[in-house]
Amino acid sequence: MPAIPNLSTAAWRKSSYSSNGGGECVEVADDLPGIVPVRDSKNPDGPVLIFPSGSWSAFISSLKTQRSSN
Repeated sequence: MPAIPNLSTAAWRKSSYSSNGGGECVEVADDLPGIVPVRDSKNPDGPVLIFPSGSWSAFISSLKTQRSSN
């Protein structure tokens, strides 16, 4: 099992697609090499999903492609 990275100094940012009133907020930290941590902004001390940077980039790219085709 891979080591859990120290996220205590991570710079979290809220997704530009998160709604402030709806409570559906996702935060990501972009400042960690090789990984992209993702968390629920309503529960900052809760669980964090950690994605390899390449996988996260592919996911975001596919979302952008889907959005532009609709």
